[in-house]
Amino acid sequence: MSIHAVEELDDDNLTIFDLENIVLTGAIVERQRDRQTREVKYVVRGQTLLDVPAEAVAKIAPDGTLFVITVYRA
Repeated sequence: MSIHAVEELDDDNLTIFDLENIVLTGAIVERQRDRQTREVKYVVRGQTLLDVPAEAVAKIAPDGTLFVITVYRA
Protein backbone atom coordinates (compact mmCIF):
# COMPACT_ATOMS: atom_id res chain seq x y z
CA MET A 1 0.00 0.00 0.00
CA SER A 2 1.14 3.49 -0.74
CA ILE A 3 1.44 6.04 2.05
CA HIS A 4 -1.29 7.97 0.27
CA ALA A 5 -3.65 4.97 0.54
CA VAL A 6 -2.94 4.63 4.27
CA GLU A 7 -3.67 8.35 4.75
CA GLU A 8 -6.90 8.11 2.74
CA LEU A 9 -8.08 5.14 4.79
CA ASP A 10 -7.56 7.21 7.92
CA ASP A 11 -9.16 10.35 6.45
CA ASP A 12 -12.31 8.42 5.45
CA ASN A 13 -12.43 6.46 8.74
CA LEU A 14 -11.87 3.18 6.91
CA THR A 15 -9.83 0.19 8.07
CA ILE A 16 -7.64 -2.31 6.30
CA PHE A 17 -10.57 -4.72 6.67
CA ASP A 18 -12.76 -2.28 4.74
CA LEU A 19 -10.15 -2.21 1.97
CA GLU A 20 -10.05 -5.99 1.92
CA ASN A 21 -13.85 -6.10 1.65
CA ILE A 22 -13.84 -3.52 -1.18
CA VAL A 23 -11.47 -5.70 -3.20
CA LEU A 24 -13.20 -8.99 -2.37
CA THR A 25 -16.76 -7.78 -3.02
CA GLY A 26 -15.91 -5.37 -5.78
CA ALA A 27 -15.47 -5.37 -9.50
CA ILE A 28 -13.07 -3.59 -11.81
CA VAL A 29 -15.05 -0.67 -13.20
CA GLU A 30 -12.27 1.12 -15.05
CA ARG A 31 -8.79 0.54 -16.39
CA GLN A 32 -6.47 3.54 -16.61
CA ARG A 33 -2.99 3.98 -18.01
CA ASP A 34 -0.59 6.07 -15.93
CA ARG A 35 0.65 8.98 -18.02
CA GLN A 36 4.19 8.89 -16.66
CA THR A 37 4.95 5.19 -16.21
CA ARG A 38 2.43 3.80 -18.75
CA GLU A 39 1.46 1.17 -16.15
CA VAL A 40 -2.15 0.00 -16.03
CA LYS A 41 -4.16 0.96 -12.93
CA TYR A 42 -7.48 -0.58 -11.98
CA VAL A 43 -10.41 1.13 -10.25
CA VAL A 44 -12.25 -1.42 -8.09
CA ARG A 45 -15.71 -0.49 -6.81
CA GLY A 46 -17.02 -2.44 -3.83
CA GLN A 47 -18.49 -2.14 -0.36
CA THR A 48 -16.98 -1.46 3.05
CA LEU A 49 -17.87 -3.71 5.97
CA LEU A 50 -20.77 -1.34 6.72
CA ASP A 51 -22.04 -1.58 3.11
CA VAL A 52 -20.80 1.90 2.18
CA PRO A 53 -19.82 2.18 -1.50
CA ALA A 54 -16.09 2.73 -1.87
CA GLU A 55 -13.36 2.44 -4.46
CA ALA A 56 -9.74 1.40 -4.49
CA VAL A 57 -7.22 2.18 -7.19
CA ALA A 58 -4.53 -0.46 -7.54
CA LYS A 59 -1.94 -1.86 -9.90
CA ILE A 60 0.00 -5.07 -10.24
CA ALA A 61 3.53 -4.54 -8.90
CA PRO A 62 6.58 -5.96 -10.72
CA ASP A 63 6.72 -8.82 -8.20
CA GLY A 64 3.12 -9.79 -9.06
CA THR A 65 1.50 -8.45 -5.90
CA LEU A 66 -1.38 -6.00 -5.72
CA PHE A 67 -0.23 -2.46 -4.87
CA VAL A 68 -2.99 -0.18 -3.59
CA ILE A 69 -2.52 3.42 -4.73
CA THR A 70 -5.53 5.03 -3.03
CA VAL A 71 -8.86 4.23 -1.38
CA TYR A 72 -11.92 6.44 -0.98
CA ARG A 73 -15.65 6.40 -0.30
CA ALA A 74 -17.60 6.56 -3.56
